[in-house]
Amino acid sequence: MVPALLPILVLPIGAHEQHGHHLPVDTDTRIATAIAQLAIVNCQSDDYVLAPSLPISASDEHHGFDGTLSAGTHATTNFLVAVCRSATWCRGVVLVNGHGGNADALIELHRALEFENITHAIWSVTGAAITDTHAGHFETSIMLHLFPELVRLHSAKAGNTTPLDQLMPIMRQQGVRAVSQTGILGDPTTASAEQGLVLVEQNVSSLVSRLEHCHSTWKSSE
Repeated sequence: MVPALLPILVLPIGAHEQHGHHLPVDTDTRIATAIAQLAIVNCQSDDYVLAPSLPISASDEHHGFDGTLSAGTHATTNFLVAVCRSATWCRGVVLVNGHGGNADALIELHRALEFENITHAIWSVTGAAITDTHAGHFETSIMLHLFPELVRLHSAKAGNTTPLDQLMPIMRQQGVRAVSQTGILGDPTTASAEQGLVLVEQNVSSLVSRLEHCHSTWKSSE
């Protein structure tokens, strides 16, 4: 039986990959980390501990673009399983994912942690439209709000705005470069810091709800 005083570990998962010419390669890491930090503050509780962010994950789909580093799905899954397995001093782990390319890794992670009976929850940054999935309006707006000094809006260009479900079959086989030479899926030229604030607040509120649910559920199940 886990003592009620043990904390909940919050682990941001980012990525290191191209985001066009206007956003930094660690955009996903910065967004996931910032939202996790803000959510913990808003919970107004000492029962949460922020773990160091995972800066490199599964970004094979961005192969061929300068700046991209990827550990792949298998290695990312194994690493996260090992980290969660080691956190025996915690009541459980909430993984805060900021990179859509980690979807397969997170599915495998959930299966592995369920099999090992490791208490966990997985939450992902949300709000991007199916035509705006990478370095477009959504991510650029959030970065303009959180880290405006890192956004080179003058270099932003509209990318491929075809719905993701139509692009996915090609991207799974050939990567992002096959559908967008700029690496952008969406239109960052419409982004604004004001919209970024709204998106951040929505995501923070959603994560706070998840954290508080985990806090209540995991505590009551002890």
